[in-house]
Amino acid sequence: MSNPLITADGTRPSAVAGMPPAPAVTAAAHFAARLSFETDVSDVHADLEARVAGLVVVDVRSYEAWGQGHLPGAIHLPANRISTDGPRLVPAEALVVTYCWGPGCNGATRGALEFARLNRRVKEMLGGFEYWVREGLAVETAQGRTVRPVDPLTAPVASPACGC
Repeated sequence: MSNPLITADGTRPSAVAGMPPAPAVTAAAHFAARLSFETDVSDVHADLEARVAGLVVVDVRSYEAWGQGHLPGAIHLPANRISTDGPRLVPAEALVVTYCWGPGCNGATRGALEFARLNRRVKEMLGGFEYWVREGLAVETAQGRTVRPVDPLTAPVASPACGC
């Protein structure tokens, strides 16, 4: 019985190159497109700290989730209310960033879709609230601001930015 992971000459074929990579021009277009749709916790934090004009961060989670904590400066607009309340609460010229719980939730994607349907410029924050907290960034609650220790698997312990 032959092992399909071993070639006739005894070497193992590449798991990475089993599907050839896209041509460079195609890859560049793909990755540029992804960056036009997505942002990350570190970049959102940097822009909020810099008070970048026109940025509106929207928490699309439930009222209960918002009450557990949210990004300082974010507005609360559950995804199912964006089509009705979004035009009133978010300026048409704003750059909107949506977030939800984390990578296991697609609420931010649904929220971004609703803003796009309203003809708004929008990006989804990868990692969501979970990675905001895990990276040791401040969270607003009814009791005030709180910060949890940095998870060294998600961010450098000594800095809020990963440097990538």
